[in-house]
Amino acid sequence: MNSPTATPEWEYAPAPERFDPGIKDRYRLFIGGRFVASRGRKTFETINPATEAVLSRCDEANSEDVDAAVAAARAAFRKWSRTKPKERAKYLYRIARRIQERSRELAVLETMDGGKPIRESRDVDIPLVAQHFFHHAGWCDKLQYAFPGATDPRPIGVCAQVIPWNFPLLMLAWKIAPALACGNTVVLKPAETTPLTALRFAEICEECELPAGVVNILTGAGETGRHLVEHPDVDKVAFTGSTAVGKRIAASSAGTGKRLTLELGGKSPNIIFADASIDQAIEGIVQGIWFNQGHVCCAGSRLFVQESVLSEVIAKLERRLRTLRVGDPLDKNTDVGAINSGPQLATIQQYLTEGTAEGATMHQPSTQSLPDKGFWCQPCFLSDVQPNHVIAREEIFGPVLAVMSFRTPEEAISRANDTRFGLAAGVWTDKGSKIFEVASRLQAGIVWLNTYNRFDATSPFGGVKESGFGREGGLHGLRGYLSL
Repeated sequence: MNSPTATPEWEYAPAPERFDPGIKDRYRLFIGGRFVASRGRKTFETINPATEAVLSRCDEANSEDVDAAVAAARAAFRKWSRTKPKERAKYLYRIARRIQERSRELAVLETMDGGKPIRESRDVDIPLVAQHFFHHAGWCDKLQYAFPGATDPRPIGVCAQVIPWNFPLLMLAWKIAPALACGNTVVLKPAETTPLTALRFAEICEECELPAGVVNILTGAGETGRHLVEHPDVDKVAFTGSTAVGKRIAASSAGTGKRLTLELGGKSPNIIFADASIDQAIEGIVQGIWFNQGHVCCAGSRLFVQESVLSEVIAKLERRLRTLRVGDPLDKNTDVGAINSGPQLATIQQYLTEGTAEGATMHQPSTQSLPDKGFWCQPCFLSDVQPNHVIAREEIFGPVLAVMSFRTPEEAISRANDTRFGLAAGVWTDKGSKIFEVASRLQAGIVWLNTYNRFDATSPFGGVKESGFGREGGLHGLRGYLSL
């Protein structure tokens, strides 16, 4: 399966093979430039979803730890916000280079902790992480030119950042890099199932001699995140995760004066017209839904195919599915890795049960056996799906594709927009005029044309409707971290 690629000049990730990333038995919280034990003395396990083996134990931050981290960030903000932009840039460049130098261990650690194929961690995630720090380092001394009319852009203050488990280190980079470039300080909470690369990033901050308190990392579950985003001394909240949690954060932030950026769920349409290059589109479908086991907020999980080519697309999809290799994420030949956790696997299986009960036809052509240990789901798609089916309306966050048909461009646009989400979309056609007409009418923050899942630090990412608001990456992503 092809992977979305970072800009080539940023790529720096040798093949990890069976590299030992040096996982510790226990990880503590990173507050004020030091690793410290949680005041509550509680810990939780993080496991390898491909083997169910315990990787490590991490401290669980309580409200007192959140207070300490926010206080450390507030104290550091006074000096960091006044640090010369060129000096801030040096720190970000140093971090980017150190990420490149440690890319091998970071890729292996990301795969072991999250279950994604090593080829994706190595060739996509880690290069893009470095790219974001390089890109934002370049903006540090140019902020006054970024927004016309804003002669004195200033940092907001202390930023609370909560990230998901599907792209742990990349989501960290999306949030920390622009925040630091603009002169803010941060307290970041990674997902409880994938905390290890964030803690390894804290080590990199130490190695690069980033001033104490500029970056703080708190591990824990939902309660830790709640204490953080509701803290009265936080000036900005940036959250990536489910729409349900995003709504609660928005409600708790209302009236507080906090700045808020939300990147939430999606049920993105991938539209294939009869005049498209079908073989190319098939690869785009595969990339759109089965990359990272479907653990992608902008996954092309709703496929709309023009009726005249529906049977051809389904036949070719079945053939392509048989070639996808599911198994050991550390094997560089693996296409589809492990589902992130047992509860997530159960959620996916429940949706599959509901989908077939509603009358959809299951297509799971692969006959390969799955490992006995770990959390696994064969990539699949369902045809005969109706727009009112649960699998056509709710985000599954797994390797499951809902296939529907349409006759006219008007019908395709109408069905594509018939969702409460609005994160991304894909359009496949050889007619240039049709591409731009359809794209301009899709209710989505991002529209890919004859491709899917292409990312770059210079391009803004974000959604509309219940997929959130605000942008991350590019020039637009800086705005959320500045008072203009």
